[in-house]
Amino acid sequence: MDILGPIFWLIVALGLLVTFHEYGHFWVARRCGVRVLRFSVGFGSALWSRTARDGTEYRLAAIPLGGYVKMLDEREGPVAPEQRDAAFNRKPVGQRIAIVAAGPVFNLIFALAAFWLMFVIGISETRPVLNPPTGMAAEAGLLEDDLIVEVDGQPVQTWTHTLLRLIPPSLDRRSIEMTVAGLDGSERTIDLPLRELGPEFDEEDTLKSLGLNPWRPDFEPIIGEVSEQSPAESAGLSSGDRITAINGTSVQGWRDITREIGTQSVNPDGSLNPITLSMERAGRSWQVDIEPEIRDGRPLLGIGAPPIDESLQERFDRSFFVLQLGPIEAVGAAFSETGRLTAATLGILGRMITGSASLSNLSGPITIAQMADSSARLGLSRFLFFLGLISLSLAIINLLPIPMLDGGHLLYYVVEIIKGSPVSEQVQVAGQYLGLLLVVSLMSLAIFNDILRVFT
Repeated sequence: MDILGPIFWLIVALGLLVTFHEYGHFWVARRCGVRVLRFSVGFGSALWSRTARDGTEYRLAAIPLGGYVKMLDEREGPVAPEQRDAAFNRKPVGQRIAIVAAGPVFNLIFALAAFWLMFVIGISETRPVLNPPTGMAAEAGLLEDDLIVEVDGQPVQTWTHTLLRLIPPSLDRRSIEMTVAGLDGSERTIDLPLRELGPEFDEEDTLKSLGLNPWRPDFEPIIGEVSEQSPAESAGLSSGDRITAINGTSVQGWRDITREIGTQSVNPDGSLNPITLSMERAGRSWQVDIEPEIRDGRPLLGIGAPPIDESLQERFDRSFFVLQLGPIEAVGAAFSETGRLTAATLGILGRMITGSASLSNLSGPITIAQMADSSARLGLSRFLFFLGLISLSLAIINLLPIPMLDGGHLLYYVVEIIKGSPVSEQVQVAGQYLGLLLVVSLMSLAIFNDILRVFT
């Protein structure tokens, strides 16, 4: 099931986005009078197909990593004289540009719609409140419970926005100012010396590299409840017992308890080795061995955290909120989110080209599948954000001036407008080979990065 979930949500996500992208080409082509021969979601052998009365074949193919719209075109085979006016290559260059650009434009529209619906439904967000900072952040004067208000002169509301503002200056090794607010609400400005970042800077974990640790709730390592008929109940544990160590490792809170129990390895027969808990109750200390049970692939003892007290609830309310907007206000927010993510994506792409950002930032189908699965598990709003992000990325990538992509065809048409005649077939064929080489190389690198993430 750990494999099937990501595969299922990858197919759902790509199916939606590819269909919408190709429908953009299809819709504009039909409006321009071009005859569409085939509308395919996926590549390879057809799993299902149907031919409509107008002669267009609608196909669902076996490989769900793309799709295409096949149009009548004299460059791909003979066309009857009476049908030549419906051939793609016979259309004015402006119409051809509109048809090719429609796919990325529809992806952009999809992203805006996904973000709009996400804001209308409401999405759980985390404010940039700090746990005790370390490293550079601590040396700069940042403190526990500081709320980051501005980064490099730009206001931020969430950790996502904060990260997007921190990545560019970190890659450029450009020091910035950060405005933070303490628990009492007073604001102060901190100079973050990003110019001092060394080669050990990890682009994929920017916050940790800078010493910025997001606040996470924790509880005293005291048992709040014990489930009936659980391993903990069988071992005699009860509410109010304090756990001081697990397998000899000291624990300071419930995060430590969850981590230590969750890292237990499963034996070949499906069982787990007993866990040794060091306990305290009413001044008495003892140890007990408990064999966890496996539920949904996770080791469990059947114990729960204590209830939230007033002080912890205040910190919860300061750090977590639901961002929900009205339908009109959500329109502006959707455009802002699209602009913010577009700028971040283009910034990373540009820095990868110049070498100031690592090519390890490229992600392939494995990472996308994992992101699809994790976002779907977090609810509709998170899945909508994921769909909007991937749809926007598809729009940007397809507009890159690489032959085989929509942007490569648009480049040919711009050259055609400038020189007054189409680009020669020899140049287009050479471009196709070059484009294929680039696309295959980038996909291979992305998949290689995926594999490294899985096994490291």
